[in-house]
Formats: sequence, C-alpha cells, structure tokens
Amino acid sequence: MMNYKAVILIALPFVAASAIADVADDVRCAEISFSQSVENHDITAFTSFIDADARFVGSSISRGPVEVTEAWSVFFADDGPEIKWRPQFVEVLKEGDLALSRGPYRMITRDAEGKTTEHWGTFNSVWRKRADKSWKVVFDAGNVAAEAPSEEIQALLDQENDCP
Repeated sequence: MMNYKAVILIALPFVAASAIADVADDVRCAEISFSQSVENHDITAFTSFIDADARFVGSSISRGPVEVTEAWSVFFADDGPEIKWRPQFVEVLKEGDLALSRGPYRMITRDAEGKTTEHWGTFNSVWRKRADKSWKVVFDAGNVAAEAPSEEIQALLDQENDCP
C-alpha cells in the first residue's frame, strides 16, 4: 500500500520550486513591461509599476510615484535620452511576495549636434507583490558600468519578449 503522506512530503519541494519559478517569471515579465513603458513613452503605464512607498536612488532619492515619475520625465520627452533594460537575474523569497531583478541597461543620449553616445550600466529593482496580485517596484537603483558589457549580456536587450 502506498504511503501518500510520504509522496506528498517528497513532492512538496518540487511544487514549491515550481511555484517560485512561476513567480520569478511573473517578475521578469513585469520588469520587461516596466522597461517597455519607457521605451514606448507611456508615462501612465510607467507610473502604474511604482509602489506608493517606492524609493528610487540615483543622484538623489525619489519617493513615491509622483516624485519618481517626475525624476524620470526626461525619458518621456521627445528629444530626451532613450533607455532600455532587461532582467538578467530574478530572485524571489520563498514566501513569493518579494523579489529582486537585476540586469543591464543601455541609455542613448544625443548632444546638440545630434551625435549619439551609449551609456551602459546595471539596474537593481526590488518588487513587492500587492494584495491585488500585481507587482510594484519598491526600491530601484543602478550604477554606471566602466565599459560596455559582453555581447552576451548586450544581447539580453534584443531578445524577443515572450511575456503575455
């Protein structure tokens, strides 16, 4: 006779790992959609990803959706810099309600003569799952890279979006 309790105990770690992988994929897709909101100059969509208690750290700290959106408004201007980022790593706590995504970003700026310059760096976003099951960014920071990343890392920015 089969011991169902033993089967359940053996299967639980695999179910939990699968659930965490699904959550990680949800966060990965949220991060890509967050970037796409900037790429598409959709400030409303951008703001919708920002938690009410968010902290974005750059040369100063922006708190909450209004300050963060204001600080990022340059990316929504027609003549502003372009930025795109993609997660390389996503880590989720076992409770499944807090996650970190990290990966490369590329920013393209133009000078007065129209000459473009690429700037590379790494972003870090901490995501929190809300009661309505949506993911919101609570902390965000990045750092400028000393040099362009490897071609493999750069290729992350060109991958097809396989998110729903």
